[in-house]
Amino acid sequence: MKVEKLVQIIGSDFYSGVPDSQLKALCNYLMNTYGIDEHHHVIAANEGNCTALAAGYHLATGKVPVVYMQNSGEGNIINPVASLLNDKVYAIPVVFIVGWRGEPGIHDEPQHIYQGEVTVKLLEDMDIKTFVIGKETTDEEVEAAMAEFKNVLAQGKDVAFVIRKGALTYDEKVVYKNDNTMVREDIIKHIVKVTGEDPIVSTTGKASRELFETRVANGQSHKYDFLTVGSMGHSSSIALGVAINKPEQKIWCVDGDGAVLMHMGSMAVLGANKPKNLVHVVINNGAHETVGGMPTVAGSIDLVGVAKACGYPYAVKVESFEDLDKELQAAKERNELSLIEVSCSIGARDDLGRPTTTALENKENFMEYLKTL
Repeated sequence: MKVEKLVQIIGSDFYSGVPDSQLKALCNYLMNTYGIDEHHHVIAANEGNCTALAAGYHLATGKVPVVYMQNSGEGNIINPVASLLNDKVYAIPVVFIVGWRGEPGIHDEPQHIYQGEVTVKLLEDMDIKTFVIGKETTDEEVEAAMAEFKNVLAQGKDVAFVIRKGALTYDEKVVYKNDNTMVREDIIKHIVKVTGEDPIVSTTGKASRELFETRVANGQSHKYDFLTVGSMGHSSSIALGVAINKPEQKIWCVDGDGAVLMHMGSMAVLGANKPKNLVHVVINNGAHETVGGMPTVAGSIDLVGVAKACGYPYAVKVESFEDLDKELQAAKERNELSLIEVSCSIGARDDLGRPTTTALENKENFMEYLKTL
């Protein structure tokens, strides 16, 4: 169905969410219609953040907000749904729109398989009434579902539209870009050149895909890298766990701005522990590029200042390959926790592949390599 029709049927004037490729039609519609507007559309740091923001909107207006997200974000909403929205607590009505990655029977990436299996069950377990929208779902069926949903919402309960692949369409195009010149894949090539045989923990999305292909192009083993294909926002914590237990070995974390924002508390934990052997590289393009390019707030905040406030002994921002190479080499030789923020353009090559090894193979190869260090 056309996304404009879904928005009309829902009838809300406030949306908050974390972008998802399955919901690209909705995200592009919201960006074209509202842009980033605190009164109508806010892209939040994580799905729990969206849910709490939506609750505040309801408290202030009495209206029903909409929260959109990929199904992988369901874990982040469990606490606010159960202990804030639930009708046994504050009875705050919210309409969730959930992109269904990993739907059973539909080929998807490994991080989505189990999440796809439990997507509807998790929602139902949280007492969220659901309706699934597919390519064949008619506008009339959605209207009937929303009429039923309104009765549920009136009781202070929550509802969800679960969106199958390709179910929503939007004819308008949206181009996302920034003024940065460095391309992420080239940044990763520079990182790989300096890190040598040091272990790297890389974040979810295109960064890990580009790291995998860089190793292929270089004829190198993949054993050096842990590709965090899911669990967005947790790569730096994984790297911390490795660094603490391999104190004599330099460990690198290749992170993204959206991931850093999603669980920024991990920076405070890193700064408090100050692992001397960890280098945290944040590639910042100010966008959720892997799922379409919608903006993050990272383009307008001081990540270096955040890192220093969290206790990182050294933090710097670079905007050229000359400075990047200099800072990477200095970080490799420095015996203290370091952060390098790298300004990056939006975009990747069209033929970018995906890892050809399984997640389990990646884990086992990485662990075997760590045993040798």
